[in-house]
Amino acid sequence: MTDDPSKTPKTRYLVLHDYGMGGIWWWVRARSERELLETFAEVEVMHDEAARARAEGWGLDEADVDASADPVGLASARAARVAQRELPGFGVLAGPEPLHLRQSWTEDTDPVDYLSEVGPDGRRLRQVEVLVDGTAYRSTPEDWPFNPPLVDRFSPEWLPFVITAAEFEQEWARAVHDPDR
Repeated sequence: MTDDPSKTPKTRYLVLHDYGMGGIWWWVRARSERELLETFAEVEVMHDEAARARAEGWGLDEADVDASADPVGLASARAARVAQRELPGFGVLAGPEPLHLRQSWTEDTDPVDYLSEVGPDGRRLRQVEVLVDGTAYRSTPEDWPFNPPLVDRFSPEWLPFVITAAEFEQEWARAVHDPDR
């Protein structure tokens, strides 16, 4: 292995921008998964070998982290990441441990606080909805029709919403499962 990172061989990664009811896919060459995720916002690397095998026949656009131009969709992901790099806290939330967030939602509904436990890929692992009257409902991926990535863990925009694991667990422990939610 060389001391010059630019000389490190690149690997071809299957990359997805999942927007819930669909997604945009690319093959992207990078020196590491982390380099890829630090270069493009709101994408994930797909590790499932069956998905990779299927994607071989899709005729996907190919890209490179060092390229001066990117395919449609990936160019905006790069531009978003460039802007995020200038902000304090870029990459602070990236890592393997679960992340816990609390967000208030007041638009078009009664106020609700959403407490989410998020995995390294940005997808919700568990969630608690706390209603204005204090009633709390818990849910897991089995309860949701879709579970696209909620959080780009390199983006500093999520820092104001971070709570401790203990805060999340306290609400989780008192919450009940509502099969109608």
